Amino acid sequence: MVLNDVNEALEVLRTKTGKTPEIGLILGSGLGELADHIADSDAVPYHDLPHFPEPTVAGHKGRFVLGKLKGKSVIAMQGRYHHYEGYSLRQVAFPVAVMKAAGIKTLLVTNAAGGINLNFAPGDLMLITDHINMLDGSPLIGPNDDAFGPRFPDMSGAYTPALIEQAEDVASRAGIHLQKGVYLATSGPQYETPAEIRMMRTLGADAVGMSTVPEVIAAAHAGLSVLGISCITNMASGILDQPLSHHEVIETAERVKEHFTQLVEGIIGQL
Repeated sequence: MVLNDVNEALEVLRTKTGKTPEIGLILGSGLGELADHIADSDAVPYHDLPHFPEPTVAGHKGRFVLGKLKGKSVIAMQGRYHHYEGYSLRQVAFPVAVMKAAGIKTLLVTNAAGGINLNFAPGDLMLITDHINMLDGSPLIGPNDDAFGPRFPDMSGAYTPALIEQAEDVASRAGIHLQKGVYLATSGPQYETPAEIRMMRTLGADAVGMSTVPEVIAAAHAGLSVLGISCITNMASGILDQPLSHHEVIETAERVKEHFTQLVEGIIGQL
């Protein structure tokens, strides 16, 4: 990341809101309505901030929402950037650096994903325990600024075990069934072929999507605690005898939003 670019974006963000967040949220496809639960909120469109392009994907509003959620100061990304939109991995991860500079210590990252694990079903929520990066690189490629993090960050605990345990406890008490597994990221935007899904299952992936990994790499680089949650919005290619569509992704996310919101709010309330 370029420190000057981060500071320029942060300066404008602070002129539009005086709030100092402690928790960051990245809300994936169809999951952005959680931001509507944030109290005393200020919304800042990305296009108002330097170095922030406009998201182009349906279901991504393209703004920060800052305020209080379960008594905690939060900043939520209501919509994210994707590599397949033509943005570099550094651009995709750039908002994480801005949120870190704004004050967050913990990042909750969510996404819509296709289920690879045959024990999964559309509508399941999966806690991400690890990931496989099948994108074409890393957001950390290029000059490293020690102000953000080390040249060679450790990824062995990128998804914070204590937060996973906490999420499981919240879900258990709320009666919410959770899956756990490994998330694999591809560049997209095409959905995977059945042969690719068989390969991914052999590699150990439980779910596949087109986001999250660049942001988590940047978060680990910055020393943030991270919890990842995938909404399994469809079974991946070749598992069910039906075509895949983004409409199905949005439709399933809408169906599970009550449990998703209850889970995330319960986790934040305990942080």
